[in-house]
Amino acid sequence: MHRIDTEEALHALYGTPKGTALGKVAPALTPHYRRWITASRFCVLSTVGPEGVDGSPRGDDGPVVTELDARTLAMPDWRGNNRLDSLRNIVRDPRVALMFMVPGSTSALRVNGRAFVTDDADLRARFEKGGRQPATVIVIEIGEVYFQCARAIMRARLWSGEDESAGLPSAGDMLLEASNGQEGGADYDRTWPERAARTMW
Repeated sequence: MHRIDTEEALHALYGTPKGTALGKVAPALTPHYRRWITASRFCVLSTVGPEGVDGSPRGDDGPVVTELDARTLAMPDWRGNNRLDSLRNIVRDPRVALMFMVPGSTSALRVNGRAFVTDDADLRARFEKGGRQPATVIVIEIGEVYFQCARAIMRARLWSGEDESAGLPSAGDMLLEASNGQEGGADYDRTWPERAARTMW
């Protein structure tokens, strides 16, 4: 199979981007980009480290990030599985990319920049919910922000409202298979809703 391994070969196949693709990029939050990010309760955080890359879904019951200033965002690290893939990557390589989504919108918003992890008490306290605080907060220094082409979400009909999950393996099924029968299964699935509710924050 032929591999394309030079930028020149890529440009020969695709051409150059239009002015709109370049003109949408801003070095900081604009009023419209700010409004869009504030409406987003979900994003994918991408990081890179010595072992490779990581893409981590991040969600909240309100804005998934908080603006500290026009060039800085803060994301609480709420409880998860304690693998720490994203956090471990950030402390070793600060480059990050975030893709924000809003249900119903075919646009997505991209932030590329650098990040660091902090346990600053005052910042953690800003995110307190039900007496609990995140163990750490990810601070993102914006390098560029822009909206993503809508075609991918349109092609996928992501917000069609259809439930297409019937017949898919459950988390317990996948865990049972991946662990060669050591973990997971029906008991995992049965007890998950209660565990999730107890450990959401």
